[in-house]
Amino acid sequence: MQEDAEMFDSAMPALESATPALCRLQLSNELRRLRLRAGRKGSEVCRALTWPPSKLTRLETGENGTVEPADVIALCQIYDATPTERDTLIGYAKVTKTKKDWWQVQGIRDVISPTFKAFLGLEATAEELENYESEYVPGLLQTDAYVRAIYEQAHTGLAAEQIEKQVSVRITRQDVLHRETGALKYTAIVNEAVLRRKVGSAQVMKEQLLHMADLASSKPNVKIQVVPFTLGVHPGMNGAFAVLKFKAVALKPIVYLENLASAGVSRREDDVKRYRDAFSDLQALAPGYKESLSMIYAASKEF
Repeated sequence: MQEDAEMFDSAMPALESATPALCRLQLSNELRRLRLRAGRKGSEVCRALTWPPSKLTRLETGENGTVEPADVIALCQIYDATPTERDTLIGYAKVTKTKKDWWQVQGIRDVISPTFKAFLGLEATAEELENYESEYVPGLLQTDAYVRAIYEQAHTGLAAEQIEKQVSVRITRQDVLHRETGALKYTAIVNEAVLRRKVGSAQVMKEQLLHMADLASSKPNVKIQVVPFTLGVHPGMNGAFAVLKFKAVALKPIVYLENLASAGVSRREDDVKRYRDAFSDLQALAPGYKESLSMIYAASKEF
């Protein structure tokens, strides 16, 4: 128990600097850890509190926008949490009720799907992000003109106002790369098709590729590699994915997958290992950062 308490203290960030996204993530992780430590099954806990199973699931996966302190108190009592654990988790629950993440602001939240809101919360609290993209420039590297072209051409029927909101969301996301302290360490690997596929006008593509090159050459926390066509079959051919890593020792890496029909997060160790291994293999197979940068510059001259 003493060892658990020490790990708990080392894993939790200062309350005054905690964002709602980080609080939800920490709460979900710690509530599940406390339940497992107490040897309680989820169904047993739900029966004791007369909760529907979905409520505990949402709390343990961080899907709730806000967390009620009363719910945390009830769980801590069942799990025999220490006073320190209980008080800290109650504090984080209060943060989720008194602060808002930027994507929860009215006028923006209505254009973001629940699954993508969950990803934004993870992205905002991650220390490192490894991202493979096969079809388009990764969102954290896109220009506003490139984003706009995607929504105008691939999402027909959207009103101009909705498109501009989507552009705003995509550009605001990129703040994680430019934070004065704790900027996200971002490594992107893209298929060469990303450099060749024309999105918008030739000018849009040229500016987009030069923007990528500028980030890769000027931001020490941003690294980009390109998988050339000549490589042939490679470990990323099953599609795009992102692996998120967190500073808190209690938070294990997570993989995020997205397709046309759905999107979601997997915390399963075998899934995470599979994608981490795939990313490492891609890093080893693809040209290095300097050669990849040269490929991006060369492609920009073709538009």
